[in-house]
Amino acid sequence: MKALFVMNPISGSIKKSGVARLIDQYIDQEKFDYKIMYTERPGHATEIARQASDDGYDVVVAVGGDGTLNEVGCGLLHSDTALALLPCGSGNGLARHLSIPVNIKKSIDIINAFNVHLLDYCMINEHPFFCTCGMGFDAFISQKFAEGDQRGPLKYVENVLKEGLRYQPETYTIEDETGVHRYSAYLVSCANASQYGNNAYIAPQASMSDGLLDVIVMEPFGILDAAHVAFDLMNKTLNKSNKVKTFKTKKVLIHRRSEGPVHFDGDPMMLGKELEIRVVEKGIKMVCNAEAENPSQNTPNAVQNAMCELFNDIADVNSSLTHQGRNLMAMNKRLWRKLTR
Repeated sequence: MKALFVMNPISGSIKKSGVARLIDQYIDQEKFDYKIMYTERPGHATEIARQASDDGYDVVVAVGGDGTLNEVGCGLLHSDTALALLPCGSGNGLARHLSIPVNIKKSIDIINAFNVHLLDYCMINEHPFFCTCGMGFDAFISQKFAEGDQRGPLKYVENVLKEGLRYQPETYTIEDETGVHRYSAYLVSCANASQYGNNAYIAPQASMSDGLLDVIVMEPFGILDAAHVAFDLMNKTLNKSNKVKTFKTKKVLIHRRSEGPVHFDGDPMMLGKELEIRVVEKGIKMVCNAEAENPSQNTPNAVQNAMCELFNDIADVNSSLTHQGRNLMAMNKRLWRKLTR
């Protein structure tokens, strides 16, 4: 079989010269006739992948992060050429969802096994994506992250902590098969796969083979709720949070008051007020781990469920106490006005 490895030399923090040596060492050379190419500019990976498909390659391997896989995947849509992942990025959200190890040798072993599935991809307006897209706070942070000169999860956390408490929620009108709904939201995310990357599960129940988007609407929350939301995000229980609304749909229309940043597969872009996000079923061939798309991998365990319920109970008590405190203050004010007339 013919295989092409497409490398983004600037994604992630791993030196690509070392990756090339590992490919030469571990790829099954009796099975694959392979070559390696490096991208030179934005969009170049799509051009390379599309030409490889036209030239009859069996597989094109995206060597980099979610942005690289997006570019490579865009060149392979509805073709006979499979997309494979050799994750070397900062978050590697799609690779983690598909249980493809970030260990280079182990991910090459999965390519050697060549277990191909036909999976869904998605569109936001005219832009394809494979993992997640979103607007609001996560798109704002994605933009900040892209503008910085450092990469990696620590930089992402720094941006979140620095900007999070100052970010103001926006109003979104969301239309799906059930009707039109209006939300004040911190963020709206649409997921084909379960996580952003670095095991941050924005949509724990998402599947790339069900023909559905998982839509996540995160309502405004205060500083006391931040730890709860962060815990849920990292422990596959965000869909159970009382600060989050989730639903599944084939297509969703989103209207916001003004244009602004969105992200898809981690990369930010400015788009307009009207956004259409939809699923394209069975539109991309992908080399997967044999255990990929196993629902048990994204199911929280008993301890995680118990902790989520505890956090929700604490949040309910806090909300109740806050409400009662406001009522008591209002009663005191009314009593004071009567006494001072």
